[in-house]
Amino acid sequence: MSTEQHRPTIRPAAGLDLDDLQALARRTIDTCYRGFLGDEGVDWFIGSGASDAHVRSHLERGGVHCLSQDGRIVGFSILDGPTIDLMMVDPDHRRRGLGRLLLRHVEDTLLARYSTIRLESFADNAGANSFYEACGWARGDRLEGEGPAKVEYTRDGTGG
Repeated sequence: MSTEQHRPTIRPAAGLDLDDLQALARRTIDTCYRGFLGDEGVDWFIGSGASDAHVRSHLERGGVHCLSQDGRIVGFSILDGPTIDLMMVDPDHRRRGLGRLLLRHVEDTLLARYSTIRLESFADNAGANSFYEACGWARGDRLEGEGPAKVEYTRDGTGG
């Protein structure tokens, strides 16, 4: 196999990607979110169809990008205005630089349009929060609202 076949690519999502994106979201939530959302919260989010509906609604509006490698979607992002609404990498493909690649793409895409960009992360998602901070995102305030606590991260065109 050539190096080209192993090189990850990022492209806008298409309607035909829906099933793969939803399955990736469910698998990632099931595998990675139990530690801070708990079994009941994860089982509800997946079982209720809320996860699938979230991916579907954003795919219909646009702003979804697929990260593919060897012909398979291994990650994706959802952009909503200046906000990274969601970013996931398949649990079986973590720790390979794919998250950084996807995040850089998203940052470049959003910073071309907005002077400051943002994302929200679950306050107790230590792995994701460490990742964002290591990538230069500034941790902001804890956000008030229903459900699990979240924190806001921001980044501007100068990297801060």
